[in-house]
Amino acid sequence: MSKRKSIKLGALIHGVGGNAAAWRHPEVPADASVSFPFYKEQALTAEAGKFDLVFIADGLYINEKSIPHFLNRFEPLTILSALASATSKIGLVGTLSSSYSEPFTVARQFASLDHISGGRAGWNIVTSPLEGSAKNYGKDEHPSHGERYQIAEEHLDVVRGLWDSWEDDAFVRDKETGVFFDPEKMHRLNHQGRYFRVEGPLNIARSRQGQPVVFQAGSSESGINLAAQSADAVFSGHESMEEAKSFYKEVKTRAAAAGRSKDDIVILPGIGPIIGRTQEEADRKFDELAGLVSIELALQVLGRFFDHHDFSRYPLDDPFPELGDIGSNSFRSSTDRIKRTAREQSLTLRQVALKAAAPKGQFVGTPDTIADLIQQWHEEEAADGFIVSSPFPSSLRDFVELVVPILQERGLYRTEYEAETLREHLGLQIPVNRNTSASVKLHS
Repeated sequence: MSKRKSIKLGALIHGVGGNAAAWRHPEVPADASVSFPFYKEQALTAEAGKFDLVFIADGLYINEKSIPHFLNRFEPLTILSALASATSKIGLVGTLSSSYSEPFTVARQFASLDHISGGRAGWNIVTSPLEGSAKNYGKDEHPSHGERYQIAEEHLDVVRGLWDSWEDDAFVRDKETGVFFDPEKMHRLNHQGRYFRVEGPLNIARSRQGQPVVFQAGSSESGINLAAQSADAVFSGHESMEEAKSFYKEVKTRAAAAGRSKDDIVILPGIGPIIGRTQEEADRKFDELAGLVSIELALQVLGRFFDHHDFSRYPLDDPFPELGDIGSNSFRSSTDRIKRTAREQSLTLRQVALKAAAPKGQFVGTPDTIADLIQQWHEEEAADGFIVSSPFPSSLRDFVELVVPILQERGLYRTEYEAETLREHLGLQIPVNRNTSASVKLHS
């Protein structure tokens, strides 16, 4: 096997955590999701570990059953702009919905973050799975799963077109002649599509990395297609290395079929390492966290994936119920996986709920165990790197102080930042400005 590029790492900063009861852990600040000092500390810890990026997730609908972190948290672009001034090297990736946003605004926001940060911005494009999102945006109904991805494809094409509104040398800024810009190097988009009509141009130029890096986080059939055709990076989630390898191969194969190189797209599964000096200590840490989740709470967490379906109506220790198409228009890849796993492993509702609310995964163990798994997943082409979530604040510090040095000693991970922009961190090319390219062709 040829030598692969070094492992890429991102840090998911998730406030009081993705575990519905994590906020009760003694180590977790109960207001972490709206605490700038907390986010700043986590971002600086990741930067000290030479991480490629920090990642901020988001959602557009809550109710009384939402997990605590979702109830009261920062809007991604706002917190990332603040973190841009607190950090200097690490990439800044935020989630923003293509189903409930206007392309011009999205293009302007991320281009602004890209300039503020010196070329470190990334956009995680999502289609918003929860049906209730429509209620917050004056819509009569939530678009179907397939239509949301059609909207996303057009939305992304418009945003990228707007990012290319200005050729890189358009702004002359000559004080002697009074020429501020070259009008021939300003380009209107004039997009007339099925979902969007946008004239342009965008009122901000390209940054030093050309365009923000585009992430995609869906793993359904439609999500895989969007990723393969258009994404620079994919944030995925898998329960096993074999599942991750299959996904990795599928995305890279489809990318090649779309005329791209396999190196044009970086695949980063999410992991939640819990590290102990011994396996027993790591298991104890996990059990302490999982023990905070009651079965009632676990049923609520499970229900969210299925559009807040009420699972309390079923017997806990009977086989997982047949749900038909419930959840197919929300977290489709997740609900398909939950139903498939329950069926294949003959799990009860209780077992499925607790697994959904407090998943253990493979990455619970000693620093060497975690490093071995990361190396194996990387070398066997299950991942180009990982998005590391932290069940409690010290988890990220433990990873940086205990696991990163092992990866560095093995020559798998950088010891210093080699570059300044997120694209360079991830080994991605600066995209050619479509208008510069068109101008060259026109005059050649």
